[in-house]
Amino acid sequence: MENVIGFENGLLCLRGKLVWGTLYVDLADGCIIDEPPARPHVVHDMKGQIIAPAFLELQTNGCIGFHFTHFHDPEVYQENLKEVARYLVTTGVGSFWATLPTISVDLFKIILPHLKPLEFPGGADLLGAHCEDAALMQSPESMSAENVYGTSNLTTSIKMVTIAPELVASSKIIRQLAESRGICVSLGHSAADYPTGVAALEAGAKTLTHVFNAMNPLDHRKPGLAGLVASPEAPYYSIIADGIHLHPATVAMAFRANAEKCTLITDSIEMAGMPDGVYPGHAQIPHPQRKVGNKVTIEGTDTLIGSCISLDECVRNLGKYSGCSLAESVRCVTENIANLMGLEDRGVLEPGRRADLVILDGEGFVQQTWVRGVRVHARAHP
Repeated sequence: MENVIGFENGLLCLRGKLVWGTLYVDLADGCIIDEPPARPHVVHDMKGQIIAPAFLELQTNGCIGFHFTHFHDPEVYQENLKEVARYLVTTGVGSFWATLPTISVDLFKIILPHLKPLEFPGGADLLGAHCEDAALMQSPESMSAENVYGTSNLTTSIKMVTIAPELVASSKIIRQLAESRGICVSLGHSAADYPTGVAALEAGAKTLTHVFNAMNPLDHRKPGLAGLVASPEAPYYSIIADGIHLHPATVAMAFRANAEKCTLITDSIEMAGMPDGVYPGHAQIPHPQRKVGNKVTIEGTDTLIGSCISLDECVRNLGKYSGCSLAESVRCVTENIANLMGLEDRGVLEPGRRADLVILDGEGFVQQTWVRGVRVHARAHP
């Protein structure tokens, strides 16, 4: 069959387990199909490698020198997005949401129209924006989501918003975003207590943003938002498995609390993918920034700015820290995120879904990345 390709002798990553099998892709639409009646003309021998859904990057602020809040010219911004998309596939990512932390209302309205879902040939798909802006709507009497982000952006670009549930009228805002707009609401950058978190979940919030970071610590009598991860109301929750934002033991505890709700994020900043060194500050961080490995601090201090880890390294770290299998770790960047965000077209290896794939070796290192049945990255071997 000329329009069908196969991947045989591989381990399929399905719902947290590895299953020996063959995968078939219809090149006409780039989707996975059932076994065809005739053998495809092109069959790739995986030689025991792992075939997984391409990773979903839920929270990245930027990489390779570009931060999503840095906007000067529409054409330059678009070119920078394209370069980000092409870099991300080298880390196994097939789709991503661009994160915008707190910026001015005017800047939100300038940038968000350029973060509508978009496909980049040879790169990862942009699926929209995550506005990590927990405190901007502090005065709902005078502010609203429409006023902050713009009505059209709520319809087209924004797919997730992080807010602090202790703010005035937060339940009303959560309902408006979740029910009226279909936007995924996350809780984070917050000093909320446990009951306030429960109320926010009842209002429609679905997940926690980088649990344990930028929220009250887990206390045995006052568990705060972090205590929700193992509760009867358990939401989804993201963790940064870089060994910097969270101790490895904390990563393991978070994952083991609810493996089917745990998601991995990088929360990367613009220095991800860049050499170590000192970089200039900008409007948000007006100080020189020192990058050493995956850690970035304000020069001359121990103040942590962000992470430069890649998502494939997060996957490997989770296995190292928690002892979980590679397939269980992969689920935290594929199926769990697809379920959280309501994606039915990707994120799981099943007929009808897109053939966005990542080929991994037994240790979780990316060998190839495919988008819609087209190979967009292959690791160079010496």
